[in-house]
Amino acid sequence: MKVELAKGVYWVGAIDWNIRFCGSYNTHRGTTYNAYLIVSDKIALVDTVKPGFEREMLKRIEEIIDPSEIDYVICNHIELDHSGAMPKLMEVAENAEVIASKAGKEGLMLHFQQDWDARIVKTGDTLSLGDKTLMFIEAAMLHWPDSMFTYLKEDKILMPNDAFAGHIATYHRFDDEVGPVALEEATKYFAVIVSVYSSLVQKKLKELKSMDIPIDMVAPAHGVIWRRPETILEAYDKWSRGESRHKVTVVFDTMWRSTEIMAGEITRGIADKGVEVRLFNLRNSDWGEIIKEIVDSRVIVVGSPTLNMGMYPTVGGFLTFLKGIRPPNKKAAAFGSYGWGKGAARAINQELKKMRFEVLPSLEIKYVPGKKELRECYDFGQSIAESVLSED
Repeated sequence: MKVELAKGVYWVGAIDWNIRFCGSYNTHRGTTYNAYLIVSDKIALVDTVKPGFEREMLKRIEEIIDPSEIDYVICNHIELDHSGAMPKLMEVAENAEVIASKAGKEGLMLHFQQDWDARIVKTGDTLSLGDKTLMFIEAAMLHWPDSMFTYLKEDKILMPNDAFAGHIATYHRFDDEVGPVALEEATKYFAVIVSVYSSLVQKKLKELKSMDIPIDMVAPAHGVIWRRPETILEAYDKWSRGESRHKVTVVFDTMWRSTEIMAGEITRGIADKGVEVRLFNLRNSDWGEIIKEIVDSRVIVVGSPTLNMGMYPTVGGFLTFLKGIRPPNKKAAAFGSYGWGKGAARAINQELKKMRFEVLPSLEIKYVPGKKELRECYDFGQSIAESVLSED
């Protein structure tokens, strides 16, 4: 299956149909490891694939050229799902020169203990292949210290590795072929992998704009290639600014269903104000899916029963996961049930404050909610909804 992005520019990656966990979240739709072959007077390969997929990549390259003819191997990012095929590739393309950032060169040595005399590049450096020119843009911490982008000037293609990516396995390579699910998976990817670096995303988007480089296509290292680049660039701008909708995400776990009953009434109170709301039981919900919903929610509501004067372990685990992501510009509130002593809401609020959320008032109910307590839950949901609507 030969896929040509532009004349002389080919996708030569691999499709991983069966992976169900990658890095830090579940990948129900699998993924791809995207590598790009650029053929001119000189030949360059931008990124490789995960170990175990070397043969698939080399077979695709062989449909176009003899892999031994590759002159340059560009390593945008050293993480093994993008650099793992390099040892095998370098055995075949033994005369190829490796090109990476300073941190990338150091990381390749630590990963592979190979004596590759990699050329270090920095932002603005270029590499002429003949009638095609590559320009390199450092992108430290998007999402590793070594990360960089490669820009193909003549064809206006940005190859940003893990930025603007998404996990989805498909024979369709382009966003307009895949449809809305492409942006759905990109949202989840941003939420879990990139959101913690939102301030750096904003700086990088401004830098790209100041460089005045036209972008006709964004070709990341996972998932679809964005033939409509404004879709993903505008989305990243919105997400990294913490822009959200009239939406609330409610998450909880429950011991004897009291907290679950509370969650239902709180959610009803929110919805009755005309605010979109999503409800998740942490015990049986995918945390990556929850984080995806949180990205464009204005308020997060977290519920837990009190256990040993603290929150339930699943709630604590989820908040630890969320703490590593720290989505910007959010409000949050806690609720829960207790028996002989409180503690869960207080513990939740402590964690929410550490994440710099604007923490709203809490609600706690003793034992099982009755008619009066159910009304309190409903009113609590109404107040959450009002906090969303008041921002307009």
